[in-house]
Amino acid sequence: MTEEKTMTDADWREKLGDERFHILREGGTERAFTGKLNGEKRDGTYFCAACGNELFESADKFDSGSGWPSFTQAVTENAVEEVRDTSHGMVRTEARCASCESHLGHVFPDGPPPTGLRYCMNSASLDFEPDDEDRS
Repeated sequence: MTEEKTMTDADWREKLGDERFHILREGGTERAFTGKLNGEKRDGTYFCAACGNELFESADKFDSGSGWPSFTQAVTENAVEEVRDTSHGMVRTEARCASCESHLGHVFPDGPPPTGLRYCMNSASLDFEPDDEDRS
């Protein structure tokens, strides 16, 4: 069992801060077009902001116009867990980090090829590391 699976809410809040705690651990959502990674164009890798698990590659990112970073697929089929979400009077598919079970966003079946999926993620749930040549 990883350290993250034994952390208390107080531990998570201390590690993440209030905004990230609300999104990652309480299933919150940032307002559209406010996240710092929505317009990120550099090549690189996106990681879970809670545990550092590798989640998405920039090659799979696209501008969905939704106001949140969107991806056609996760870096591996085991990186993101998909969970049925019936909150707010809707039926959706929640995306969680498969490593620490943190809330990342939702998955919708309206994305572009090749998958037809849109992994619509909260910027606050992700950390971005640019490829070496894009660190400037």
